[in-house]
Amino acid sequence: MSAEPETAEELMRSRFEAFRRADAAWLLRTWHPSTRPTHLDLADNPRWRGLQIVDTVDGGPDDHAGVVEFRATYLEDGGGIGILHERSRFVREGGRWFYIDGDIDGDRGSEER
Repeated sequence: MSAEPETAEELMRSRFEAFRRADAAWLLRTWHPSTRPTHLDLADNPRWRGLQIVDTVDGGPDDHAGVVEFRATYLEDGGGIGILHERSRFVREGGRWFYIDGDIDGDRGSEER
């Protein structure tokens, strides 16, 4: 990723694409140091298919925090479609947006798994 995302939603979209590419370096770089795992194993990363933004609260270029609710679809081992539904929290520090954490609704688990 060459340009820094200007909004929390842009960061969420870039993180989804990073999960699709299994780009652990970008994911860790955009994770806030207070909640960032020491490493990210994407060996069992599902085949992510699509992203739907459900809701955003703040998270604009002039905000210091924001929330992005999304649904991400992925292919399950048996050929079905799974859905990760998360309400993610973001913070902007030093002009950069960071992922903090999220509340999961559904059966996929958190991003750090």
